[in-house]
Amino acid sequence: MRGEMGSKGKERIGVVVSDKMNKTRVVQVERLVAHPVYKKIIRRLSKFKAHDEENKSKVGDKVRIRETRPLSKEKRWRIVEILGEKK
Repeated sequence: MRGEMGSKGKERIGVVVSDKMNKTRVVQVERLVAHPVYKKIIRRLSKFKAHDEENKSKVGDKVRIRETRPLSKEKRWRIVEILGEKK
């Protein structure tokens, strides 16, 4: 696609938590980090707005997203593939 970053953009795997917008999905990504003082592993959650051109993904689907050029004020990610669908 024209204007899109190459395959070198950052990739994340997450779960679709909202599909109420047209061609946009909110994807929640989980990462594990160590507490700086106590070194306990803590789960951190981030939410990204991702572009879904064909509106294929639904809430609960596991998806891979890739960083791309800014598509709107908050949208800088694109859904590359659906890894697993909610049953």
